[in-house]
Amino acid sequence: MSSGLRLAVSWLTILPTGRSVEVDRTVARRALYWAPLVGAALGVLAVGLLAALHAVGTPSLLAGLVVVAALAGLTRAMHLDGLADTADGLGCYAGPKRALEVMRDGATGPFGVIALVLVLTTQAAALGVLAQMGRPIAVVLALVAGRAAFSWCARTGVPPARPTGLGALVADSQPPAVPAAWAAFLLAVGLLAVPKRPWQGALAVAVAALAVLAISAHTSRRFGGVTGDVLGAAAELSTTVILAVCALG
Repeated sequence: MSSGLRLAVSWLTILPTGRSVEVDRTVARRALYWAPLVGAALGVLAVGLLAALHAVGTPSLLAGLVVVAALAGLTRAMHLDGLADTADGLGCYAGPKRALEVMRDGATGPFGVIALVLVLTTQAAALGVLAQMGRPIAVVLALVAGRAAFSWCARTGVPPARPTGLGALVADSQPPAVPAAWAAFLLAVGLLAVPKRPWQGALAVAVAALAVLAISAHTSRRFGGVTGDVLGAAAELSTTVILAVCALG
């Protein structure tokens, strides 16, 4: 297993990867290349759990909640933590320095709580509906897209908001071809996500891409660059949008 893949797995999941990886900017950049594949593995696990719960007659919302909880456990809830911290930072009316201090604080404020409630309930409800409708590809698509969002937020030209941390390791590291390639791939898979309605999955990917573009641009202006928390927020936002749009109809 390459050092970039090992780092991606150890960063993004609780799964063991053998010997530790010496982290530097080069390895961190490569880890982001592999991140969507880690999302695909998580998506397959989520689909399997959803199918098992549906087979034993678990109510759809409860099944969705169980899967959301399982994914949070498998990922150390890292992206959810990033979502909450980013929401609190954006909700702070002070300047970038104070906003970053708020994000670094271990406590979750009201904006973070609201963001978590909205995202988790939407994901759980959508997952339950997708299980009922038999749309497993949409689940995998959403989790892959969530990790592909990293490459846009860390694209060339986006500086780190802090001199240290995950954001500093990956900022300005992803050539434009990387997010563009993932976008094309996700659009192609989106055509298969909703049976008999190929436009719906593609629309979900497009809306998620616009949401990631918006949060990346806004946080870059607000914080002065990207942080690890912003990566987590972008992942959860993209995942939620695709799950919700694919669950419609």
